Amino acid sequence: MIPLSLYIHFPWCARKCPYCDFNSHAVQDGIPEQAYIDALLTDLEAALPEIWGRSVQTLFIGGGTPSLMSAAGLDRLLAGVRPRLTLVPTAEITLEANPGAIEADKFAGFRDAGVTRLSLGIQSFDDAKLRALGRIHSSDEANRAIELALRHFEHVNLDLMYALPGQTLAEARRDIETAIAFGPGHVSAYHLTIEPNTAFGHAPPTVPDDDLAADMQEMVEARLAAAGHAHYETSAFARAGQQCRHNLNYWRFGDYLGIGAGAHSKITSHLGIRREARPRGPKDYLADPAMRDWQPVASDDLPGEFMMNALRLVEGFDAALFEERTRLPLDTLAAALAQAEADGLLARTGDRIAPTLLGQRFLNRLVSLFLSS
Repeated sequence: MIPLSLYIHFPWCARKCPYCDFNSHAVQDGIPEQAYIDALLTDLEAALPEIWGRSVQTLFIGGGTPSLMSAAGLDRLLAGVRPRLTLVPTAEITLEANPGAIEADKFAGFRDAGVTRLSLGIQSFDDAKLRALGRIHSSDEANRAIELALRHFEHVNLDLMYALPGQTLAEARRDIETAIAFGPGHVSAYHLTIEPNTAFGHAPPTVPDDDLAADMQEMVEARLAAAGHAHYETSAFARAGQQCRHNLNYWRFGDYLGIGAGAHSKITSHLGIRREARPRGPKDYLADPAMRDWQPVASDDLPGEFMMNALRLVEGFDAALFEERTRLPLDTLAAALAQAEADGLLARTGDRIAPTLLGQRFLNRLVSLFLSS
């Protein structure tokens, strides 16, 4: 059976960052925590018929800034989730957190509520770069939050960004080396992207050119590899046994149920594969948490959707996985696979299909070969 994950979206944050295009909303008049938890459980109840009889392998609480939730609120949420569906005993339960002092003080409570993995949005250890990114924490707060997280959680991810406004190669290297020195099991390192519907999109900052950004990417990969972190996905690096199981399910085109404002779902059934979306605005969601828009994924779109995810994995995928998850024969990809191999973007070894180093560097170009026109 196709693996199933649960995603819970928490839409509020202390302040909207200028680069962020996620469904997040700055807190104005406080967070209606109890009402939102009630709505999440109502949403889950309404969705249960879609996943009857299926076990949930991973649970991810993202945002926004879910660590703004109280530890008692998170405990109530997870206590409400458990009797409504089957979480496997070894389920990975991830919470995204920001390293401000108020959130960091809650880490013990989050662990006691059942969180097994903490993902910290560090972004940089340079105070000037943090200000440029609109972050509200300092490097000192980041250091303290990491120390607390490693004290309370066996599995900790540090989110970092590079190619930041005005950043030099030496500054990017210091950020990576500072992160490595803490000894986390997982590091996510992202190239800053200027998205159109953001403050940076309307007033773009001066960022490193493509050549310097490429040097930063190569440095990040080399330093993390030397520190024992395997590069397993475009922006993800992990020590043995520390890969993010929830994200692996996305990249392997598994199923996921999303609840919360703006959450998305992908569900496979005897009717085919369909996607759902909840209302984006918190007020709209609170007014009717059981409302959702859904649509089937057309067969012509399935190869592109699968490859858009699976080709992010450095190891690639087995041909059998494509057929299992899309219910289409691999021959559907024959022409695009041949073109990708001819372009040096893809390699096939037996049944294993994986991007080459060139394909990893030019992933958008590689994926475009598989998208329906």
